Formats: sequence, C-alpha cells, structure tokens
Amino acid sequence: MNTVEVSTDVRVPVEEAYAFVADFPRYADYSEHLQSVTQHGSGGAGTEYELTFAWWKLTHAVRSRVTGTAEPEQIDWKLVDGIDAHGRWEVAETADGARVTFVVTYDTDSARGALDLPRLVSLDWVVDKVVNKVVEEGERVVERVVADLEGERRPVELAVEAY
Repeated sequence: MNTVEVSTDVRVPVEEAYAFVADFPRYADYSEHLQSVTQHGSGGAGTEYELTFAWWKLTHAVRSRVTGTAEPEQIDWKLVDGIDAHGRWEVAETADGARVTFVVTYDTDSARGALDLPRLVSLDWVVDKVVNKVVEEGERVVERVVADLEGERRPVELAVEAY
C-alpha cells in the first residue's frame, strides 16, 4: 500500500474549511480532470459519490463512500469498487485559520484490471504519469479553493508526502 498526504493552510475558521471539503460535488468546479460528481445520500456517513475522471485517453468512474465523520475535524472515505483506496480529510485549527490535509492510501496493483487501458499501454507507465499529474492538479485545485474560501488569489504552499 502507498500513501500520499497533501496539506495546506487556509485563512478561514475550521468550521468554514470543513464545510467546504464536505461539499464533494463542488470539487468538479475546481479540477481539470474531474468531470463530474454525483451524490447519493445526505452527505454524512454512508453517502456515496460517483466521480468521473478524464485524462489523456482515459476516462474512469469510481464510487466512494463516506465511512465516518467527526465534524469539524475529519471525513473518512473509501472507494467501494475497483481500486483499493481509502483516506480522509483532516481540518485542524492554526494561528491564522485552518490546516487542511488530504490523505489517501492505495494499492497500485488493484488498478490492474480495473482500468480499461488502450492496447500497448502499461499500467506502470500510466501510474508514473498520473503521480506527476496529481501533484500538478492538486496545486491548481488548492489555489482555486483557497481563492474561493479567502476571497482572493494568492500563492499557496502544498506540503506533499509520499510513503
């Protein structure tokens, strides 16, 4: 299993940051590669979201389920079909607002057979490319989210850890 953790600081109260990350359908407004999010449920534990991603020649839909919430500090989730992945959103108070952290733990091998790859394209090649895209996309999305939350654009710093 691999884990990636991405965090940044926002200058808003913890409750406002939590409400923002809990609004999963809104994510498609910020992402170049997330085409749509369809919500099935009220938003709390047990709610499922169908997320459709598109990049290069690939389009893939995944379904995630909220497995637990601890408002306003944490939202736990897992993918319920195909790729073995789970994670959480964490929101913690800082001196200037809130630190928002996204953690995902995934099994790359579980994607074999779950993705419909074009002929002669290896999963290893796709994984190498996607990792870089995820970091680029993460920076772009976080900048857009911070601008909406704070009311103006500013450079943001992402702390990215992979282990």
